[in-house]
Amino acid sequence: MKKIERIKIVIVIVGLMAFQFAGAQEKKKSVNPSEKKFTIENCVNEYSEEKSDVTESGHRFWFVDKEFIDGQTLKLSAVKPYGATHPPHKHVEDEFFFILEGKAKFYLDGKTKVVEAYTSLYCPANVEHGISNAGDTELKYLVIKKYLK
Repeated sequence: MKKIERIKIVIVIVGLMAFQFAGAQEKKKSVNPSEKKFTIENCVNEYSEEKSDVTESGHRFWFVDKEFIDGQTLKLSAVKPYGATHPPHKHVEDEFFFILEGKAKFYLDGKTKVVEAYTSLYCPANVEHGISNAGDTELKYLVIKKYLK
């Protein structure tokens, strides 16, 4: 991956996380800084396929798991060609997907659309949604979600 592409991805991640954090602050559920000590060691998490969880459809890597800060998460999912992590579903949390590589088929409330890299997808709470790999190369995308407590 070229250096400029990596920089673009970092900018997008930071922007999406800022949006997610801003929403959490609007709901007045911010984390008390005294509850957790933030350091360079726990605030920087570099992707490593070797440290990823193997799944039936490929692998996933948790940049931020729901235990890190107030249920907010950032995960990379990698899906084999023409595969899916799971069938369409719905849940009480809303979430965002951001396509990094490959071609994705996005399902939302009975309709589908095929999209490619650098596309964001929003899944409203309690609306059936799903994502699958619509191409013959690996699909990589970010999942940004805040789990409710």
